[in-house]
Amino acid sequence: MKAEKSTIQCVMSWIRRQPPKVKAFFAVVTAMTVLVFLKVIVHEHDNLFIASEAVHALGISLLIYKLTKEKTCAGISLKTQELTALFLAVRLYCSFVMEFDLHTLLDSATLVTTLWVIYMIRFKLRPTYMEDKDNFPIYYVVVPCAVVSLLIHPSTRHHIINRLFWAFCVYLEAVSVLPQLRVMQNTQIVEPFTAHYVFALGIARFLSCAHWILQVLDSGGRLLTALGYGLWPTMVLLSEIVQTFILADFCYYYVQSLMGGQLVLRLPSDVV
Repeated sequence: MKAEKSTIQCVMSWIRRQPPKVKAFFAVVTAMTVLVFLKVIVHEHDNLFIASEAVHALGISLLIYKLTKEKTCAGISLKTQELTALFLAVRLYCSFVMEFDLHTLLDSATLVTTLWVIYMIRFKLRPTYMEDKDNFPIYYVVVPCAVVSLLIHPSTRHHIINRLFWAFCVYLEAVSVLPQLRVMQNTQIVEPFTAHYVFALGIARFLSCAHWILQVLDSGGRLLTALGYGLWPTMVLLSEIVQTFILADFCYYYVQSLMGGQLVLRLPSDVV
């Protein structure tokens, strides 16, 4: 077992020394391999979206454990939680007026727990909140997402307001984790529960992205037509891919730290 672990560590160390282009190539190859694997073993690809929601819920559960047991919110970005609550609230509104299904119930549960996390950070554990590290301006993501949603949104038969909200929540979800990455960039050290939470977000985003890509492949591209015409279908897929790759670098260092038996994750200054 130790020999296998040593081999894995050597491989990870070799990859770490490679130029960014080589790392990107390995990331793409790995992602494509996992996609093929999921396509073979998961016959109902809608289950991938449900799995994505479940992993996201697991990540938030880890945050709840940290807040209740350790009585500290150090290392957690309040701004990411607020952005998450915002896109979930908008998506829930769209679900209620456009398409009520199982995803609506899952989003409702996730929104409630996210609001609880926000309450704990703002009022119960405020002295431990690292406000000086959580310095990513929210308007840097909210305003561009709102502008892009005005320009590129669904062309379905729903009311224009609902279509704009739908586009806004898709774009905002893709970049909502950026404040959390800024906190980790500022601290350079990520304690275990926060690292587990962000890694769970990365897995959830990848599963969601895999769901969309496999659905498009299975439908022979008809799903894109169902989403509407123009740039909107492409932007949906692009948003899913962007939110996956935003967390890819962190997930790499998380796995490397896990393989090395380190409980506390130490990030290079240029990781995020």
